Amino acid sequence: MLTKKFTRSLAAALLGLALAASVHAQQKPQVLILATGGTIAGAGASAANSATYQAAKVPVDKLIAGIPEIAKLADVRGEQVFQIASESFTDEHLLTLGRRVAALAKQDNVDAIVITHGTDTLEETAFFLNLVVPTDKPVVLVGSMRPGTALSADGALNLYNAVATASDRASRGKGVLVVMNDEIFSGRDVAKTINIRTEAFKSPWGSLGMVVEGKTYWFRAPVKRHTVNSEFNIDSVKSLPSVGIAYGSGNATDVAYKALAASGAKAIIHAGTGNGSVSAQVVPALRELRQQGVQIIRSARVTGGGFVLRNAEQPDDQYDWVVSHDLNPQKARILAALALTRTTDAREIQRFFMEY
Repeated sequence: MLTKKFTRSLAAALLGLALAASVHAQQKPQVLILATGGTIAGAGASAANSATYQAAKVPVDKLIAGIPEIAKLADVRGEQVFQIASESFTDEHLLTLGRRVAALAKQDNVDAIVITHGTDTLEETAFFLNLVVPTDKPVVLVGSMRPGTALSADGALNLYNAVATASDRASRGKGVLVVMNDEIFSGRDVAKTINIRTEAFKSPWGSLGMVVEGKTYWFRAPVKRHTVNSEFNIDSVKSLPSVGIAYGSGNATDVAYKALAASGAKAIIHAGTGNGSVSAQVVPALRELRQQGVQIIRSARVTGGGFVLRNAEQPDDQYDWVVSHDLNPQKARILAALALTRTTDAREIQRFFMEY
């Protein structure tokens, strides 16, 4: 028989555990917003200026203060990493941001990270982080197509939706995400496909879900390798080798390819027509550059869906070339640079492009 004293002590202990669990359950997620500039931090001369404005003007604390509803979703704090327009993002910026995100993701007091970013290169940063940050915590990139001073500005709702997505435990393990215009995308394959209009970001494979009034609705998940399953880790990436992009077109010549190689490019992304096609007058130069050790990677300027088939259009096995699969030229540049930090074997680089 249990004594009354022991029974009371047991009941008190159980009550204490229940109260502690209840308090823990009521705690809001700890979300850190890293600001890098861009249109979401931009300002125009008047409310009528939605396309003419100065990017990277508003600091992160003012962005957060302008959306008091965010406090209902999470305990939010901000950090200004950069204050630049994203067309000026360099590889050094990528490395700095990646190291900061990875360091924060290791902290117990950070449950999720939101990154405000200019839209011009947002997709490249998202893909880079998707490859090099080994965490299952939500990392969400967000931007805007209109400055906050414009009529019908989209930045405030985009940021609110990004924090809502980051706060959702269902976002864990899905890789780096991009939230724009009420949609949730994989950072791997989303791209800016339109300028000026707010529905600018699309993926050829569709969005992963939507955000409506602060609630996420999921419909699919990424299947390519990312974050915790990636072979790349920002802690071991000291620098990124030079990778150039040359654009294929009618009447194309080999001038751009030779110039990129002469300037030190270790790989060249061919943004080809159709199925990554290479014009007859360019093929000899690319074969010569490959013999000199430059990696040749066939991508495509066609981005509406589909992918570059290996050994179609060009005998890639014979030439020791790589195809980018479904990655557009700018994303192919990111993966090629990381791949070159590990190997110069074209077959191994091809494996990266198929798996990531």
